[in-house]
Amino acid sequence: MSAELADEVPKSERTAFAHASERQFARLLDFYQIAWEYEPRSFDIDWDRDGNVTQRFTPDFYLPEFDLYIEITTLNQKLVTKKNRKVRRLRERYPEINCKVFYQRDYLSLVTKYGLEDASG
Repeated sequence: MSAELADEVPKSERTAFAHASERQFARLLDFYQIAWEYEPRSFDIDWDRDGNVTQRFTPDFYLPEFDLYIEITTLNQKLVTKKNRKVRRLRERYPEINCKVFYQRDYLSLVTKYGLEDASG
């Protein structure tokens, strides 16, 4: 794909996402011309006694204009609880990092409001 053609194709269509919900969120960001990066950084959030990293957290999106990380959570409650724990650890260990969690109700509200229900993943 030429560089000119790549510029015409939205970033949300050129990125491999783990979930359709992430692609839909990226489409919304593209539509509003909000710069974003997908999973650009992982944060070490837990270590064992020897100082080895035992857990990392990689937020789904980073919005450089807002210095904001976003985690999309549309999963079952057990997994939401696990993600909330990771975000809490992120905030404890890196208080300078701004991270917002979009829960299923937030996400569904955006998808409905902006007519993304039928967007293919």
